[in-house]
Amino acid sequence: MTIISNSVAYLHDEVVLEGFFAYDDSFSGQRPVVLIHHAWCGRDEFVADKAKKLAELGYLAFATDMYGKGILGSTPEECTRLMQPFMQNRTLLQKRLLASLAAVKLLPWADNRRIAAIGFCFGGLCALDLARTGVELSGVVSFHGLLSPPENIPNPIIKAKVLVLHGYDDPMAPPAQVSDLQRELSDANADWQVHSYGQTLHAFTNPVANNPDFGTVYNIKADQRSWLAMQNFLHEIFA
Repeated sequence: MTIISNSVAYLHDEVVLEGFFAYDDSFSGQRPVVLIHHAWCGRDEFVADKAKKLAELGYLAFATDMYGKGILGSTPEECTRLMQPFMQNRTLLQKRLLASLAAVKLLPWADNRRIAAIGFCFGGLCALDLARTGVELSGVVSFHGLLSPPENIPNPIIKAKVLVLHGYDDPMAPPAQVSDLQRELSDANADWQVHSYGQTLHAFTNPVANNPDFGTVYNIKADQRSWLAMQNFLHEIFA
């Protein structure tokens, strides 16, 4: 196994974005694509590591960039400032997501018939919003994602299969929002499933999350269970 990884620049509205891709070079030809959407801090080492792990599973993994080349938040205040424009303007967010999708389709190793998207926290919302645009995708996975629906797509047509991996005690996505999402997905005739992990807060996949007062705490069992659930889901949708 030889994992090849590198960064690649692409554009949206004259903003230079920098994605990170990884794939296993031990076999030739195209392979299924998994887009990875980052949390509120930006495209960091966390999603780069996920890209490499997905490459080991046989996928072309592409960690997208929502903010711009080299832009990362280092404090909660900076991360909020970076994320908020996209939360307030979901049309902008969706257009940037579609720019990332277009960029990965240009990579020679991409099987454009088999594309999925995953995301963490803010990135979970990104994966769900990509599905809400109605674009052709095999599936999307949200890890402890934000769940608020976009006002600009009140009645989405969702073609992708949907997997939501959720901490039951997540203060940023309370049970009422989970119920609302389930209703939205059902109304859209989507093929969906929600896995709720008990005694689990927000950011449960991030080993450095350790702020109970803020509601972000790593949970190794939920981390392992959710990653396995994602693998099973990807195997199903790409079969």
